[in-house]
Amino acid sequence: MRDGRAGGPGYGSASHPGGPDWDQGSHHDGHPQDLRQGPPAGDPSYARYGDGFPPAADPRHDGAIPGPRSGGHPGGPRDLDPDGPGAVGTGGGPGPGGSGPGGSDGSGDGTAPAGPAGPGGGHRRGGRRKAKSRKRKAIRWVAIAVAVAVLGTAGAAYGYYEYLSGKIRKGERNSGKTDVAKSKANSAGQTPMNIMILGSDTRSDPEDAKLGGAADSTGARADVIMIAHLSADRSNMSVVSIPRDTRVDIPECTDPKTHKVYPKTNDIINASLSRGGAGCTLATVQNLTGVYIDHWLTIDFAGVVKMADVVGGVDVCVKENVDDHATAAQPGGSHLHLTAGTHTVKGEQALQWLRTRHAFGSDAGRSKAQHMYMSSLIRKLRSQNLFTDPSKLNKIATTAMSAFEVSSEIGTPKKLYDLGMQLKTIPPDRITMLTMPRIEDPEDPSAHYLPAPSATTVWSLLRNDVAMDANGKAKSTSSATPTTPATSGPAAHPAADIPVTVVNGTAGSADGTPTDGRASSLVQTLSAAGFTQAEASDQATPRESTVLNYPTDGGAQGRSDALSVAKALKIPSTDVKASSDVQAITLTVGSDWKTGTDYSATLPKAGAVPDDADALNGASKGCMDILPTYQF
Repeated sequence: MRDGRAGGPGYGSASHPGGPDWDQGSHHDGHPQDLRQGPPAGDPSYARYGDGFPPAADPRHDGAIPGPRSGGHPGGPRDLDPDGPGAVGTGGGPGPGGSGPGGSDGSGDGTAPAGPAGPGGGHRRGGRRKAKSRKRKAIRWVAIAVAVAVLGTAGAAYGYYEYLSGKIRKGERNSGKTDVAKSKANSAGQTPMNIMILGSDTRSDPEDAKLGGAADSTGARADVIMIAHLSADRSNMSVVSIPRDTRVDIPECTDPKTHKVYPKTNDIINASLSRGGAGCTLATVQNLTGVYIDHWLTIDFAGVVKMADVVGGVDVCVKENVDDHATAAQPGGSHLHLTAGTHTVKGEQALQWLRTRHAFGSDAGRSKAQHMYMSSLIRKLRSQNLFTDPSKLNKIATTAMSAFEVSSEIGTPKKLYDLGMQLKTIPPDRITMLTMPRIEDPEDPSAHYLPAPSATTVWSLLRNDVAMDANGKAKSTSSATPTTPATSGPAAHPAADIPVTVVNGTAGSADGTPTDGRASSLVQTLSAAGFTQAEASDQATPRESTVLNYPTDGGAQGRSDALSVAKALKIPSTDVKASSDVQAITLTVGSDWKTGTDYSATLPKAGAVPDDADALNGASKGCMDILPTYQF
């Protein structure tokens, strides 16, 4: 610290280039300075130092420029106010108004004795230096040490933050056509969050190619697709897997890197990743579910191996000995080889577990095995109490930054850290993992799926922020509460003066079957409630979820009028949304409301997960069944 720099590990040190370098110039006491230079020749300001050395000559100062003295002239009395400008310096640099670098005791960096008294130093002219009490000196030593520690920690943190920032890979959140609106806050101002987690089977990287084997198609595919839903109050979480072999409508997407435009198509959902990146898969999932996806995270083969290793492995279980190998009927295979019982898998073996499909029976069976892995991983991370072990937390954070690619709006260490903080408080028994209910695809029954009718219940649970477990208590702030709170805007117009268009979207999708006369029946209900200008549209717009739109240019008045319509049908205010695509208040009745006139009656209750969703509670420890062909 003889050169005037803070002595902590990082701030301005060569080993931590991320921090500001005090040798390259800084600001001291509000004045820009080059700290390598001494005062101009002949400058009598050296007399401010009570050691008798001019700054350039004192080896302890290394030419550092002193801060301004507290007195109005050289040799003036020091300001002894501990909170004033003559207080202790900030470790290693010249303290404001002090007698030299390191503080007001004139000892430079606090390690060498003070030099002989010189003219007009840091004590009264012509008088002897007053001896300081040991107590006061100890206090100043502590102050110096704290200052150095703060600066050192800040420098190290800054450098580490920049290091992590440089490791994050980012991409556009959305690159496809989708009009699903962002989730609305509940009455307490809390908003649910939905994160899409993708496992990519890309072989573009040599390490991925080595782990994944030879590619049987070009481009990346979404090997794993999950929606992680955090409730608005962060009391529970749901994770829903969409089997990669599900046939869906993929919208028009534009590759954000090449700007190539891919036309809309009907294909297997895992193909969406190669038609515009994760943003295209996000648009596809939004259109399928009606659930707004806030962020996405993508991990490839190499990333899975890195994460499994850094946490020390993950416990998994099989009921029988398993060897997932190629057969005449099923070529390929993950090559997972385990004896019956519980094993801690890491590295490549963890990747084999997550990729196994044949031995687990199907793509849906693989999803169940992945849920077991995730549940076990969450339990392990919670048991390690990472926040009391900075070294381990550092290692996991660094690995995660390089293992994942994320949507650009969360592409900073702080935002990812904040996201993690929202996850850490949810107990395992409030985490539910399940797979989209599915049926065989008529085009390829042995290999592909279509969403089952019961899948609409799962999407409704997500859209309405209803817990998929029944372990929590119902809260009045739930966004699924059907009552519509009073608006703070203008009063709604009389019902008879509000035009309403009702659209039949009960088909759900282009391949679905609508409920005949559905729009007309709800027009009758609205007319009976006083909305005599309500009319049914001739156009059918298939939609999974019911929504009540009002024109964007209608502003607060339009919203108030729409809320009065919602109240008549008991539609939650979270489903009342502004849209630039409508000219009047428009109710689109989705496939989630095919019968009845009370929309609140269609909302699922907490824990109402369909039986065919293979639900798994995060606190449960299960074992996978193995098909006989793959037992040894």
